[in-house]
Amino acid sequence: MKIVFLDAKTIGDDIDLSEFHQLGEVVKYDNSTSEEVPSRVTDADVIITNKVKINADTVGKAKNLKLVCLTATGTDNVDKDYLAQRDIGWRNVAGYSTNSVAGHTFSMLFYLLTKTRYYDDYVKTEAYVNDHIFTHFDEKFYELAGKTWGIIGLGAIGRQVANIAKAFGCHVIYYSTSGQNSHPDYEQVDFETLLKRSDIISIHAPLTDATFNLIDADALEKMKPTAILINVGRGPIIDEQALAHALNNDVITAAGLDVLTVEPMLENNPLRCIKDSKKLLITPHIAWASVEARTRLMKLVLNNIVTYFE
Repeated sequence: MKIVFLDAKTIGDDIDLSEFHQLGEVVKYDNSTSEEVPSRVTDADVIITNKVKINADTVGKAKNLKLVCLTATGTDNVDKDYLAQRDIGWRNVAGYSTNSVAGHTFSMLFYLLTKTRYYDDYVKTEAYVNDHIFTHFDEKFYELAGKTWGIIGLGAIGRQVANIAKAFGCHVIYYSTSGQNSHPDYEQVDFETLLKRSDIISIHAPLTDATFNLIDADALEKMKPTAILINVGRGPIIDEQALAHALNNDVITAAGLDVLTVEPMLENNPLRCIKDSKKLLITPHIAWASVEARTRLMKLVLNNIVTYFE
């Protein structure tokens, strides 16, 4: 068979893909535009992609196509009805990044909670050299123990974050955006209660009609002024204009974002102007991308291909 990677750069150059060559011919493209896809998949049996749109326009001329494999959990970029009409299978992956995303959630939280950037800069700028006393704590910081941690979306990642937060001594409450997930060890609350009671709120929900702009100006106003907001779910769950206003006017203390409404970041993103690292931390959608997670991801994709053709 012929296997075509349409956006291999999203996997990284450091992940071993040699096992795919045992299945047949492998062609890898770092990135592919919608206009480039048709000529690249004309004789492909299997397409592997993360974000490239798969529809009649892009794969309509792929006469040998039998399977589309996604290197992600989300399937918004795939026209499933079209694939079904042509009897082409599709497979996504899940569960590969739970530990990676949970770990990144706490990395962002501690960066903001303990003012890590400020204290690193204090030493790096040599203000600490020959200082008057052995310690310096002009920027106040706080313990995590005793805080109320509110979780939006209690799926696998949300539950892992809840477990870790509990181990740190937090009281965990959660709001299920779908109403389908529950856990007897944690307190389930409505959305407004979560906003008002939480010292930390982390988002682990998918993007749906129910979660689009869930965190808007009204929601931010209901949060504690000392609250920290973390989003490792999907960017459009937060109204970025409302968040920028909230951070600039001390409606909440800080936010950590690994996802944005449009990625990569646009020049007109309202959060781009906030340079205070004590208020805002943005990482470029990397929570999922630890070496271990990406290795697991590609093993799952490989298994999806093998089992499909079996």
